[in-house]
Formats: sequence, C-alpha cells, structure tokens
Amino acid sequence: MRNKLAIISLVVVGLLAASVPLFAHHGAASYDTSKTITVTGTVTDYVWANPHVFVKVDAKDESGNMVHWNIEAWNPVTQANRGWTKNTFKPGDEIEVETRPVKNGQPIGQFAGKIMINGKQFKLKND
Repeated sequence: MRNKLAIISLVVVGLLAASVPLFAHHGAASYDTSKTITVTGTVTDYVWANPHVFVKVDAKDESGNMVHWNIEAWNPVTQANRGWTKNTFKPGDEIEVETRPVKNGQPIGQFAGKIMINGKQFKLKND
C-alpha cells in the first residue's frame, strides 16, 4: 500500500511539474511601453492564428534601407472582438501603424494605436 501511495504521489507531482509551463505567459515585458513609433510600409504576410495574430511589413528605415517588421496583436478571438477578421490585412496593402517597439531594437512591435490601411483609417470597435 505504501509503495502504491508513493507511486501515485510521484505521478501527481510529475504531472503538476509538467503542467506549470501551460500557465506561463510572456506578457508585454519585452516591449518599450513608454515609446510609440509609426511603421509605414507594405504588408507581406498576415498570420491569423493562435497564440497571437501577426502582421509582417516591409518598411524603409530613416536611411532608406528595407526593414522587415513583425507586428504583434492579441489572439484571434480578442482581435475579432475588436473588429478584425482574417481578411483585415492582405499582402500588398499599404499600411501605417502605431506600435510599441521591443526594447532590444529589433524590428518587432506590438499594435498600439492608429491603423491606416490603403489610406483609410481602420476603427477598432469601442473606439
């Protein structure tokens, strides 16, 4: 009986330890929340998938060099509640978006405000 209890306890502890990463989330710690920048360019890809929606954009930097931006939004359910669809962005769309850049200077951002698609302002629901 004692061996059975030890084995069951070991299995339970193992399952709990393996499930801890399921509760973790990266949050927004990598983004510079004190800063907002505008990225203007052409959509190259739009990923409508869990865990996050991404818009990939080719934009020129101050020197005229092409930079490949990856701009993150929340999950598809949250974005749908904000008025987005799987067709909100299409490759070739010209966009201007306000983003919070990552702290390490890479061309990665998080949607933070105004979104213009082909010269038209996209209004989020509840704005």
